[in-house]
Amino acid sequence: MPKLQLNRIKVVLTEKNKSGKDLAKYLKKTESTISRWCTNEVQPSVETLYEISKYLKVDMRDLLVSTL
Repeated sequence: MPKLQLNRIKVVLTEKNKSGKDLAKYLKKTESTISRWCTNEVQPSVETLYEISKYLKVDMRDLLVSTL
C-alpha cells in the first residue's frame, strides 16, 4: 500500500523559507523526527501541528492535505 500524503509540512516550510532544522530547534525535537513528518512516514500529534502552525504563522489546516 502506498504511503498516504497527509500533511504539507515540507511544502509550507519551503513556502516560508524555513528549514527542518529551524523547526526542530523551535519544537525541541530531533531533525530526524521533523524529516519523518516531512516525508509523511509518521504524523505529528494535533497539538504539535498547532505548534508548527504558530511557528510558521499559518492556519493549521494549511498543514494538512485537503480531502475535498
